[in-house]
Amino acid sequence: MKTKNTAKDFPIVCVGGSAGGLDAYIRLLKNLPPDLGVAIVIVNHLRTTATLLHEILPKYTRMPVELITEKLDITPNQVFIIPEKRDLHVLNEEFRLKPISKPWGWPDVITVFMRSLTVNWDGKLIAVIVSGYDGDGADALCSIKEVGGITIAQKPDTASQPDMPETAIESGCIDFILSPEDIAKEISRIANQEKQINKV
Repeated sequence: MKTKNTAKDFPIVCVGGSAGGLDAYIRLLKNLPPDLGVAIVIVNHLRTTATLLHEILPKYTRMPVELITEKLDITPNQVFIIPEKRDLHVLNEEFRLKPISKPWGWPDVITVFMRSLTVNWDGKLIAVIVSGYDGDGADALCSIKEVGGITIAQKPDTASQPDMPETAIESGCIDFILSPEDIAKEISRIANQEKQINKV
């Protein structure tokens, strides 16, 4: 049973993507208010090439965008980017980086991070799967729902590569199937609802 931690009791939004994900990240961030009170964590598949998302995405949001480093504090109203060749975990309200556990074949960095969230984060969890090859993240979606989280898949016909959203939908544990613009609206609705709950 997770204990209530008011200091870090804000939602984390894990946005998992791969090929074609950049388009989805941009469309999502452009439609998210900068003061929602959520932490956005973009978990993008990159095994060998360095990520440029922390340089590209600031053009599309007023939230700070930061490349994750070891023991970086998790704060709301900020966008965090996973670095290449790392698995991402959460512990003691900080990000933890480990060498990628699956260096060959399709990565499972999204699944690894989501499972860590279900064990080590007290706030609301929102899991979003957008454009990408294969099906990373799908195996963790039911666990997200079991701890009271919300799961969203990008509507496949709005994705450059629909494999990941389709695999997520096939898991049977997706709450919403939406375009990136509508995903932003749903995240805003959930975040505002959480603010009202926390006021009570």
